[in-house]
Amino acid sequence: VAQMMNQPVEKVYKTLVTVSNTKEYLVYMIPVEKELDLKKCAKVAGVKSCEMIHVKDINKITGYIRGGCSPLGMKKQFRTFMYEDSLNQDTIYFSAGKIGMQIEMDPKVLVDLIHVQAVDIIKE
Repeated sequence: VAQMMNQPVEKVYKTLVTVSNTKEYLVYMIPVEKELDLKKCAKVAGVKSCEMIHVKDINKITGYIRGGCSPLGMKKQFRTFMYEDSLNQDTIYFSAGKIGMQIEMDPKVLVDLIHVQAVDIIKE
């Protein structure tokens, strides 16, 4: 997606959904070239553990399909966390809820809009 849009990978984000040991769904946004650290995710969410939801459950839980999951407009607003370095960008890109469509937004606006927490959640 970053290459197709001619944008640096650190500005293009993917939206990932996990489920915690307490059965709470948690949303994480990270740059497309990075990998989510599930131990860090659990720690920032204040839960014992979390794991990626099954692909077959994405639509039922979020209302979106795999590859088109957006932090905006899910069936329910889940707690959302974003990689802390996003705040160093003037804008970031993330899914608009349909494969091939992206939203460009100031990450600080996204933080205010849906109460995103900017934290360290990627593997080093």
